[in-house]
Amino acid sequence: MTETNKAYLFAESEPSEVQKNSLHKFIKETVGTDLEIVWEKSDKYPGGFALKIGEKIYDWSTSGRLKQLKELVSGVSSSDDIIPLIKDKLSDWTPAALAEEIGEVLTVGDGIVTIKGLRHATYGEILLFEDGTRGMALDLRPDEIGCILFDDDECIKSGSSVKRTGKTAGIPVGDAFLGRVINALGVPIDGQGEIVKEGYRPIESPAPGILDRQPVNEPIQTGILSIDSMFPIGRGQRELIIGDRQTGKTSIATDTIINQKGQNVICIYVAIGQKSSLVARLCNTLKKSGAMDYTVVLSASAADTPSMQYIAPYAGCALAEFFMNRGQDVLIIYDDLTKHAVAYRSISLLLERSPGREAYPGDVFYLHSRLLERSAHLSDELGGGSMTALPIVETQEGDVSAYIPTNIISITDGQIFLETDLFFAGQRPAVNVGLSVSRVGGDAQTKAMKKAAGSIRLDLAQFREMEVFTQFATDMDEATKNQLSYGNGIMEMLKQPQNHPYSHCDEVLMLTVAQYTRFKTVNKKDVKSFIKGALDYIKEHNSNLLARIDSTGRLEDIDKQEICRATDAYLKQFEKEHRQEA
Repeated sequence: MTETNKAYLFAESEPSEVQKNSLHKFIKETVGTDLEIVWEKSDKYPGGFALKIGEKIYDWSTSGRLKQLKELVSGVSSSDDIIPLIKDKLSDWTPAALAEEIGEVLTVGDGIVTIKGLRHATYGEILLFEDGTRGMALDLRPDEIGCILFDDDECIKSGSSVKRTGKTAGIPVGDAFLGRVINALGVPIDGQGEIVKEGYRPIESPAPGILDRQPVNEPIQTGILSIDSMFPIGRGQRELIIGDRQTGKTSIATDTIINQKGQNVICIYVAIGQKSSLVARLCNTLKKSGAMDYTVVLSASAADTPSMQYIAPYAGCALAEFFMNRGQDVLIIYDDLTKHAVAYRSISLLLERSPGREAYPGDVFYLHSRLLERSAHLSDELGGGSMTALPIVETQEGDVSAYIPTNIISITDGQIFLETDLFFAGQRPAVNVGLSVSRVGGDAQTKAMKKAAGSIRLDLAQFREMEVFTQFATDMDEATKNQLSYGNGIMEMLKQPQNHPYSHCDEVLMLTVAQYTRFKTVNKKDVKSFIKGALDYIKEHNSNLLARIDSTGRLEDIDKQEICRATDAYLKQFEKEHRQEA
């Protein structure tokens, strides 16, 4: 007799003949034919027994009855209705109403489990092993299922049982997560106790449709002058930060989070494969700046399994969607997606998927497109919330044409490229003006910023070109000298210390002062002190001007003239002081 012609009875004691006859009758009514009953001694079903027919288990124990009763009364609100319902159910009890699919572990290792059975399991469904370990179905084959584990696999062995839960992998959400550090499953890892959740969201969900979105036309200020003036970022945009290792990518993300203080923007920082010490340092920086109050840090560190690193960005995105769907603006940082792709490659190779270019699986593009497409500026009918994504990608020797960088560049709405040579030359942030771009452009700038920035990007591009041609020249005309002087002054002005973002008004004033003076009489080494002094002078003597720019978001011609007059007055004072020092 084959295994399919047997039904397995799990109970503490062997059934009597009367019980066997009842079971044979139940089996015939359930599957249409009689099966041989094989008794296996088990203490997992106290107060009753369980019957396994194929992949289904009919639980006739105390816990099974309680589970069914919970499902029965879940939709009943009044206690007066519950009691008669329970009495009626107990008077006509049958185990057929409760069935579970049970599978069997074939192989286990490196956080990957191969399971036989569970034919009706779905992609992304949570699976529960007999020791309580959780996993997620990631590879569905005709006869087997590939499952990634969220916990250790020490207690799982070949032959262990596993069952479906019917729940999609997700993360708890709520306002209580603000200011906390959690892992990819939403469990707090900062030692500050449990977090009260308000709901549960699946980590994978469809991106908003075209009609559910509205244009990206509201700026999200980074506080970094070089970015806000030349490569503006809008609410709902996806702007890639790309560059070699140790070129300041995370610093740009951190400064952007700090600059959201008082802007009513929720920030989520997702650390993928980072060292725990670096994450702790970032949390300390955010606390000192008062930014942790509106920030959630989700960490899947380098010590975590590839499975946790794989689900981390999706979990962070699900948490961001909770706030976005309530009409709030969210900024989410993925640091970084290169390590995320490497973690997915490891999982795919262990699942025996066919490797492609650089051993990545064929769906590595879809891996990131389905994540980044969830960033959007929702329509007013859906609350008008937004999710702005700043994914980070690490390059090797500045090669932006590598596999993963080109994939993500094609998905995002622009990139900020950080150049190694500029970084080591002291230009920080080391933004390369030629390779960086924002495809949203001036739509994501205030009218004041657009007017103040003017042609700064074009001026810098001409300066870089002129600098190359004139580095060996000994004799230059006056126009070339002025252009080089202005370019050098702009480069000095764009140098910005870490964790010191500028306000919108400060950026507008700095750009207007630079355009007006063009640094003709200011030495390169004095540019920073001149700009700082000019700002202080204007704030002291023209306080109404600052309030007007902040409230209206505009820079009128009369405002510009007022800034120029104040700059003239300060420039005379500045030159006098330097002549005296000389």
